Amino acid sequence: MSSENRAAPLHCPYCGEEDLRPHESGHGAWECHACTRVFSVKFIGLLSRTVTR
Repeated sequence: MSSENRAAPLHCPYCGEEDLRPHESGHGAWECHACTRVFSVKFIGLLSRTVTR
């Protein structure tokens, strides 16, 4: 799957603001201009078991 098919984060996980831009440090890194944090989002995988509630 190419990176063009992946969704960008819509909100900062720290402050909830939407002013996000890609960060120059590398693939998957984002910077929030509201709280000045830099973070990355990484998909780890799917659960191997069925989740029940």
